[in-house]
Amino acid sequence: MTTAGEIMHAGAECIGDQQTLADAARIMRERDVGALPICGENQKLLGILTDRDIVLKCVAEGRDPSTVLAVDLAVGRPMVVEEDEDAEQVLRIMEQHLVRRLPVINHPDHKLVGMISEADITRHLPQERVAEFVTAICAE
Repeated sequence: MTTAGEIMHAGAECIGDQQTLADAARIMRERDVGALPICGENQKLLGILTDRDIVLKCVAEGRDPSTVLAVDLAVGRPMVVEEDEDAEQVLRIMEQHLVRRLPVINHPDHKLVGMISEADITRHLPQERVAEFVTAICAE
């Protein structure tokens, strides 16, 4: 059984809820990632910020990324999985909720330990299952 911990990209770091979107863009460029978890007090996961969010919900609306805070784009409750969760269950969650990135937390501390992206899935899971996943995610 392959687990979330085995396929995730370890070492995901949060952007603070009070940091700006300009800060987030710089961090994404430096780390060569397209998404960052948004964390508040005590590293509580508040949401996920994507490069697309910055473009569509800030820049395209004429807002200034150096003044808009990450917390302003943290909407809804983020989906998460525990690092010992079975990879098949991870895929079902991502397909059901149409998410392309999923934070991974440890148990019992519930601390962020990594992220799973489409790229992680393609590197670690059988090609047939990857094809099913991509079809499900891209169908909407």
